[in-house]
Amino acid sequence: MAQWSEAMNIRHKWVDAVLVVIAVAALAGLVGEFSTPAEGGPKPLKVDGDGLRPAQWHDLPARPIQWQAPATDVLRLEFPGQLTLGRMFTLTVHRSKAGSARLQLLAENDQLIAETAGAGKDLTVQWLPPVVETLVLKARLLDGAGKVIAQGPVPLAVRDNAPLQVQGRFSAPSFDTRVLNELLANSNAVLDWQVTLGKTVTRTETAREAMATPGLMVVDAAYVERLPGAARAALLDRVAGGMPLIVLASNAADPAMWARTLQLNLKASPDKPVGAPLAMSPAPLNPVAGVWAPAGDLAWTRQWQEGRIVWLGAVDWHRYAISEPRSLGLWWQRVLDAAGVSRPEAVSWIEPEEMPLAGQRLEICALGVRGDAWQRRPDKADASCMAVWPKQAGWMKVDPQHAVYVYEKNDWPMWQMAQRRDATARYAARTPAPQAAGSTPLPAWPFALLFTMAMLALWWRERR
Repeated sequence: MAQWSEAMNIRHKWVDAVLVVIAVAALAGLVGEFSTPAEGGPKPLKVDGDGLRPAQWHDLPARPIQWQAPATDVLRLEFPGQLTLGRMFTLTVHRSKAGSARLQLLAENDQLIAETAGAGKDLTVQWLPPVVETLVLKARLLDGAGKVIAQGPVPLAVRDNAPLQVQGRFSAPSFDTRVLNELLANSNAVLDWQVTLGKTVTRTETAREAMATPGLMVVDAAYVERLPGAARAALLDRVAGGMPLIVLASNAADPAMWARTLQLNLKASPDKPVGAPLAMSPAPLNPVAGVWAPAGDLAWTRQWQEGRIVWLGAVDWHRYAISEPRSLGLWWQRVLDAAGVSRPEAVSWIEPEEMPLAGQRLEICALGVRGDAWQRRPDKADASCMAVWPKQAGWMKVDPQHAVYVYEKNDWPMWQMAQRRDATARYAARTPAPQAAGSTPLPAWPFALLFTMAMLALWWRERR
C-alpha cells in the first residue's frame, strides 16, 4: 500500500512538471516574435540610382525599400528665393567632396558680380541687390583648373520693405543720431523723432502717418536716465508688450540706475576699437557678465517678456556714413535683427522643399492665405498648401504679390540628384524594417490560450 501511494505521488509530480514546462513554453511563444516560412511574403521595394523626388515619395504608402545611395558627386544649393531690399543675398554651395574650386555669381547679362574661392566642401558668395526687381541670376562652380563643374539659374525676387514705424527720443543732439535718422528715412521708415536741444527747445519730426504701436523705439541712455520712475516703468511696459528698444550708450552716466532697473552691470570700457570691417569705438560704459547676452561687436541684448532690449555700446560710427555707407547699412541691419525688429505681413510664403520643375507636381505653402484652393496640412503648422503642375519653365504667378520660379528639367542635374537621394533616405527612415524574406509571423493567441489552460490545470490540481 505504501509503495502504491509513493508511485501516485511521483506520477502527480511528473504531471505538474509537464504542465509547468507547457506553461513556460507557451509564455516564451507569447512574448517571442517567431515566424514560419511562407511563400509569397512581402518583399522590400528595390530602388535603383538616386531614388525618387520628394513629391513622388509623398504619394506612395509607407513600405520597406532596398536602396543603396550612389557614390557619385552631388551638390546642394542654399539661397533665399525672395529677399527684402537692403538685405544681403547669400548663396552657398554644399559639395559632397572637398577640393580647390571657385564659385561665381553672374548677373542676367553674364557680368560677374561676386566670386569666392576655397578648398572646403562649402563655398559662399554674397551680393547686395540695389533695387526692387525680379531677376534670374546665374551661378557657376569651377574646379581648380577652371573647368566648369556645374552651372545654372539662381532666381531671386527682391521686394520692397514694408515701412518700419520708428519712435526716437534723445536727450541731446549728436552726429550718430542724425546719421541714424538719415539711414531710416532713406529706407522709407515712418519716423516720430524728438531731440532735446536745450532746456526748453526740442526738435520734433512728426510721423507722416498714425503710429499707434511703433515697430521700434530708439533712445539714448541719458533720455532713460532722466525719465521719472513712472514714465520709465511705462516705457518698459511697452517693451514687455513686444516693442523692441535700442539704447544708444554714448551718454550713459548712471550705472546704479541701469543695474537696479534692467540688471545691467556697466563698467568702464577700454579705449580700443572693436570689430571688422568697421572698427567701432566703444562707449564709456558697457556691460560685463550678467543676464545680457553679446549680440555682435559692442552690442548686448536681453529678453524683456515679449520684447527685447539692445544696448548699443558703439560711438562715433557716423564717420562711416561717407566712407563706408554700404557696410554701415549692413551693420545697422544686424543691430535691428538683434533687437528682433520684424515687419508683419498679411501673407508669409514658405520656400518649396524641392526644385520646382516643369511638368512635375509642385506643392506651394504659405501662412495667412485664404481660398478654396488652399488646404491645411497637419505636418505644416498653421500653413495652407495647394498643388500645381507647372507647364513651362520661368516665373509662375501664384498671386499678384508672389511668383515661383520653375526650373527646366536639365537645370542643376547634380542638385536634382542630391534632392532625390535626400528624399529617398527620408522615406526609408519612416518606413518599417522589412521582415525576413519568405517568412510570416506566428499569431500570439494560441500561445496565450495554451498558457492559460496550463495554469488553470495546475491551479485545479493544487485545489484537489
